[in-house]
Amino acid sequence: MRGVGIAMKKYRIGLIGLGGMSHSHIRWMAEEGRFAIIAVSDVNEAALTEKGEQLGISPDKRYGDFVQLINDPDVDAVVSVTPNNVHADIVRACLQAGKPYLAEKPFTRIFEEAAELLELYEQHPVNGMVGYSYRYTPAFRYARELVREGKLGKVRSFAIQYLQDWGAVPNQTPYIWRFNKDITGTGTLGDLGSHMIDMARFLFGEFKELSALMRTLIPERPDPATGQMVKIEVDDFVSFQARMSGDEVGIFQSSRNAIGSGNQHEVSIYGDAGTLHASTLNPDQIVWIREEAPDQLARAVINVPERCRVTQYGDFLSLLDGTASESLPGFMDGYRNQEIIDAVIRASEEKRTIVI
Repeated sequence: MRGVGIAMKKYRIGLIGLGGMSHSHIRWMAEEGRFAIIAVSDVNEAALTEKGEQLGISPDKRYGDFVQLINDPDVDAVVSVTPNNVHADIVRACLQAGKPYLAEKPFTRIFEEAAELLELYEQHPVNGMVGYSYRYTPAFRYARELVREGKLGKVRSFAIQYLQDWGAVPNQTPYIWRFNKDITGTGTLGDLGSHMIDMARFLFGEFKELSALMRTLIPERPDPATGQMVKIEVDDFVSFQARMSGDEVGIFQSSRNAIGSGNQHEVSIYGDAGTLHASTLNPDQIVWIREEAPDQLARAVINVPERCRVTQYGDFLSLLDGTASESLPGFMDGYRNQEIIDAVIRASEEKRTIVI
């Protein structure tokens, strides 16, 4: 049990990135009750002023340069909610400053950035967390518990998919930063696929080999500023198959063009003693199919136990308190994830199986 001093400590947070996703992070921090945002940073001066006023941040704690925020001695820890092209720079600055952080996924834009960070991390290890938020979906946490306890017997195979529909043709989605390769590195793969990769590692351990297919389904989109069509150089769709460290074989599929799939991230696990389904569509329950008697299958919908209800920011608190859980996604989880993203890209481009 945590000591009273630790339990009551409030951490002074520097928030980098004040776009749409920052609203959720601000709410999540407020719900925990032990975070105080005391500094903010953004390249957009209007957003910096508006959010600074809303949060009651003094003007001298509103930074156009995130490095100045990270180096602010009043900031205990950093929360970064930015586009992919600055992920590596922010983590690098946190490592150099010795400042704990929670950074968004994907870990970096390209693998070369991750490799450079690893070299620095090995010299200057700093507590950090990467935002693989679906580790905190109760159904997925319970699935992991059942797999680890052997309740499904030997797991032979699994299927993971993450589907959204905001990029589909009927939505007439224009060209935005998520389609800009210079900013994102990849499209669906880094955005949604990074969560699938992390879920596989969370459930089954490390990847051993994989093959892949990446496609750009919609080749151009209109630039809202000019009306001109812009060529899309990142993937709209990715699929890959892999073998994991325990010889489990898995199929992965992700698309932002799946009409009717608002935010459909799910896993099906097939073991000798049964099948298990877990999904964001029903985050508080799992479906368990198993043999109840010879030639008689039972299908049960099971409520997730309370112990599986852990929040991302609750886990971030455990990291800051020095009591981090073994399931917390840290620096090496981010690095390994980017390593697999790179393997998927190479497998698709070279049309061959990549051994990890």
